[in-house]
Amino acid sequence: MPFLSVSGLEKSYPVAGRRLPVLRGLDLEVDKGEMVAIVGASGVGKSTLLHVLGGLDRSDAGVIRIGEVELRALSDGALVAFRNRAVGFVFQFHHLLPEFSALENAEMPLRIGGLAAGERRARAEALLRRVGLGDRLTHRPGMLSGGEQQRVAVARALAMRPSLLLADEPTGDLDEHTAGELHALVRDMHREYELTSVIATHNLRLAGSCDRVLRLEEGRLVTA
Repeated sequence: MPFLSVSGLEKSYPVAGRRLPVLRGLDLEVDKGEMVAIVGASGVGKSTLLHVLGGLDRSDAGVIRIGEVELRALSDGALVAFRNRAVGFVFQFHHLLPEFSALENAEMPLRIGGLAAGERRARAEALLRRVGLGDRLTHRPGMLSGGEQQRVAVARALAMRPSLLLADEPTGDLDEHTAGELHALVRDMHREYELTSVIATHNLRLAGSCDRVLRLEEGRLVTA
């Protein structure tokens, strides 16, 4: 049985008095430990798909199952708790809190999850050292380069030791060299943390390093 299973997924948005369909009966299966890339034109709905898969947004119809959990069956509160515990997100724009240090940003999911202060700090610090930021723990986002900020975002995404990683254009705002370094980091962390990963990207190099590449076209996924 696949770890991530999606069937009949529908999502639309209100535009000028009508509904604009984005996802149209989309199906997807991802095995445990697999890394799958989603490619497609800008505006085709890759971000929408990841947001719905991770419970950041609700679908209009369809089934999304992560492990034994069916997302549409969860209440809003239960969905928030599950998302924080089981799903890690990395976005194109890191969304770090500017008033907090790298360590405090990486701790944030642990704080929300109710972990004790000592455990929060130890786990976040270990992750930041693992992603190469051991000497940047007290730096705020404005003091970090774009690549360093994304490394903090990767550490934050993995802080709760999730089973599913969703990355939305994680290298889209980086130069080629820095993007290459982040590619390698994401691949290493995927293996090291035994993740199941879905990555939306325009970057063919990153897509080509994944186990499978799927293209989002007209609201459905096809083999690229």
